[in-house]
Amino acid sequence: MRRHPKSDSHFVIYSEAFLDVIGPDPGYETIPNVNAHEGPVYVRDENAVYFTTVPVTTNIPSFGDRNVAIKRLDVASGNVSTFVAEANMANGMTLDRKGRLLICEQGSLETAARISRMSLKTKKTETVVDHWFGLPFNSPNDIVEKSDGTIWFTDPAYGVLQGFRPPQLVGDYVYRYDPADDSVTVVVDSFKKPNGLCFSPDESILYVNDSGAIEGPNTYYVNLPHHIRAFDVADDSHLVNERLFAVVSPVIPDGLKVDSQGRVYSSSGTGVQVFDTTGKILGEILAGGVANFCFGGKDNNMLFMMCDTAINIATIAATGG
Repeated sequence: MRRHPKSDSHFVIYSEAFLDVIGPDPGYETIPNVNAHEGPVYVRDENAVYFTTVPVTTNIPSFGDRNVAIKRLDVASGNVSTFVAEANMANGMTLDRKGRLLICEQGSLETAARISRMSLKTKKTETVVDHWFGLPFNSPNDIVEKSDGTIWFTDPAYGVLQGFRPPQLVGDYVYRYDPADDSVTVVVDSFKKPNGLCFSPDESILYVNDSGAIEGPNTYYVNLPHHIRAFDVADDSHLVNERLFAVVSPVIPDGLKVDSQGRVYSSSGTGVQVFDTTGKILGEILAGGVANFCFGGKDNNMLFMMCDTAINIATIAATGG
């Protein structure tokens, strides 16, 4: 019989298979008093995690009414610093194949929503895409780059619901941007509020979660979507065979990742839930309300969980996909 972690640990086991995820002696630590909300990205060359903050009210005219910063966690020391003080209400982020940040900028009433690209060395930022057939995006939320260089991202209208974006002109879609021909394609239009997304390790499946059960601040409608859906990727360009993968409770799924074995990790109201490839829940890493998270660390087996007022870090046996 395999040894279980201590009963008072941060790990809840629903299936013996979860022991393969966490290993016999998982670690857990907390970096308190950190404004850490979304978009965590691990940069191996720096042993650092970049992330975006919870929007804060500001009276700085150039920032607008609310502001999001991009911050940096030095993993070795635990020190957190401000990398970019004002980031156009940035949310989800990922690294492109050249090590630059791809950023979901939600925009404001005065500034456009867009997908941008930023050099970590110079902080120079450029627009990747900011419209679909001339129509502005709502408030891009999460993003992933496929190995062929195409960029896939979600665009729910949370900025409209939260009052910092103008009325929406397009639906709550999932997009694919192809830099080869500068084309933007809607690949999913069936979600109420598409949020986190990730590919399976072989990129044959795209997972997308729907956080439609939350329609604005301090709301939760249990009869509205709070699930993960899966799609097969056809011809590297469009999605087929849509199906329900898993329903996430309590609250909603937000961040979404896979490990190297194809298991699916989703944030929830209590932490990060882990599912096998059939959608069966294996266990959960408790961390309070986790908005988003990422794998990282030198062995890619540390889970950095953004919990709004803290960063919780679990060291497990599984490695990121």
